Amino acid sequence: MTIHQHTDCATLPRAEVIAQLNDNLRKTLEGGTIVITRNVRSLEGYNASELVAALANYGRFDEDNDPHGERDFGDFPLFNTDLYFKIDYYNPDLKFGSDDPADSSITHRVLTVMTEADL
Repeated sequence: MTIHQHTDCATLPRAEVIAQLNDNLRKTLEGGTIVITRNVRSLEGYNASELVAALANYGRFDEDNDPHGERDFGDFPLFNTDLYFKIDYYNPDLKFGSDDPADSSITHRVLTVMTEADL
């Protein structure tokens, strides 16, 4: 399901608009697509509900994993391994990158959860 959020870009920095749209996807699973790699799904103890909760509660953004302030990447331990997530921005038909990730009407977000082996 794609949620179109319109944020007043004139009052917020561009990176913060993108970050809020990314937070919405990560916290609500709305506004894009979630992809969980086969390596993650095959981990011993894998539980989709735990993974969703970990994504929603993630807040360890810093200069190393979020240098542009868009909150589009993170890493966290779960299921006895290190997991990573990355949010990429595509045009609505998923054929090309988005021309403007701050505009949800022309951007389809894809959040991928992966292991180090997937990087």
